[in-house]
Amino acid sequence: MQKLQDYWTERSSRQKVILAGAFVATFLTILAFATLASRPNMTLLYGGLDPAQAGEVVGGIERAGVAYEVRGDSIWVDATQRDQLRMQLASQGLPAAGGAGYELLDGMSGFGTTSQMFDAAYWRAKEGELARTILALPNVKTARVHLAIENGRGYRREQGGSASVTLTTNGGAITRDQAAALKYLISSGVPGMQPDSVTVIDTKTGIVAAGEDATGADRAEEMKRNVERILQPHVGLGNAIVELNLDLVTESELLTEQRFDPNQRALISEVTEETTDQSNSTGSGAVTAASNLPDTEESAGDRTEAARSENRQQSNYEVSTVTREVSRQPGSVRRMTVAVLVNGVAQEQNGEVSMVPRSEAELQSLRELVASAVGFDETRGDVITVKSLPFSALGETGTLASPGFLDRLELNGLARIALIGMIALAMIFLLLRPLSRMRNAPSAPALDDSRPLEDALTGTIEEDAPEAPQPSLEAPAPRQPEQLSLPSADPVARLRGMMRDRQDESVKILSGWIENKEKAH
Repeated sequence: MQKLQDYWTERSSRQKVILAGAFVATFLTILAFATLASRPNMTLLYGGLDPAQAGEVVGGIERAGVAYEVRGDSIWVDATQRDQLRMQLASQGLPAAGGAGYELLDGMSGFGTTSQMFDAAYWRAKEGELARTILALPNVKTARVHLAIENGRGYRREQGGSASVTLTTNGGAITRDQAAALKYLISSGVPGMQPDSVTVIDTKTGIVAAGEDATGADRAEEMKRNVERILQPHVGLGNAIVELNLDLVTESELLTEQRFDPNQRALISEVTEETTDQSNSTGSGAVTAASNLPDTEESAGDRTEAARSENRQQSNYEVSTVTREVSRQPGSVRRMTVAVLVNGVAQEQNGEVSMVPRSEAELQSLRELVASAVGFDETRGDVITVKSLPFSALGETGTLASPGFLDRLELNGLARIALIGMIALAMIFLLLRPLSRMRNAPSAPALDDSRPLEDALTGTIEEDAPEAPQPSLEAPAPRQPEQLSLPSADPVARLRGMMRDRQDESVKILSGWIENKEKAH
């Protein structure tokens, strides 16, 4: 402590200010690193939650007494307590998956509930149950289902309707197979709904087509993958680039055709009519009063007989006609073009390896494979181009750098490493600095071993030493300037330094001590 005090007193005012500022800056830096290193390592608990769901989750975390941070729509907690906290929140039903389901109907009583209110609650519960089922997909983060159902009134039996489902994924997009499955899921859950009446919407890619409803881009992408898959075993991975363009029919068309064949006739109808008429008539005279007399004679009357038979047949014929109606829907391929670029092959020439194009026979074989894979139709105007050109090699600066060690470290980890390094450097500095001072310190000065001092110390100064010059009036010789040095903390060392710097005064003092000692004896 005495050495530190002496060191501090020997410093100037400017040096003291610099030392104090350096000490304060070092203390604040160590304090900041210690505070940063003592903070808990935060990790993501839940992200992308709705405000209502996030509020419920935050309430559950506060009840658990765990420190948390809200960053946008994400909630971060201590990494050591994340898994345990998730289990606790799951036991409380947090975060809530989807909307409310059939539990909405539990709170409805028969009193004061109209049929319209019950229908609205029922379809709302149906939407919530379907959304919960859709959330079981591994790549679906949120799901909303909307049902548009026609209210059946009167004697109307057929109940149609449509539905739409909006999905938000956590990475991979919704595939066509998943979209088809969702269509059948929703149509099966709603009576009377057809799968074609359900629309699947991805928030990133838009409407997801299923099956035959696939768009031209989806069909082209699938055909492109088929071509690349059939070329890769031969040319290698990354050595073939395929581009495919489909010209699809986008409008619907209805064709009606009617043909007449005059050489052929068709019997339309045939009528057969047969008529038979037979009559027999017998007549008498005029009826008078005399005809009523009993004695009168009978008079001969008129007698007529007739018979007639008629057959009639009628046949109707018409010229033969053929009527054909063709309906063309959008989506058929009007024209297709395919371009395939294949990398060359390595060939050694004069000790150097270079890439050369492939042979025409090989390119023709590849063209036949591509034509079979895409369904080439020459009559439709399809075009397939297969070329072989050497690919340009990546330069030294074109490679991607892999993440280093520092990229994988977190901020708290870096702070801990920096704090440990600073403490180690401080300990090394405190231990090595005193050793370096002791090594570089000058050796302790010894007493002056000149002859007058030895004679003075041994008592032979008067015998051996020449007579001291008498003081004269002449001006004394100029004195060498004294070298200023900081006083040492050791009293013996200070005395030795003073005796070496002032030899004349030291000799006089010692001589006086010796004379006094001899007189005392």
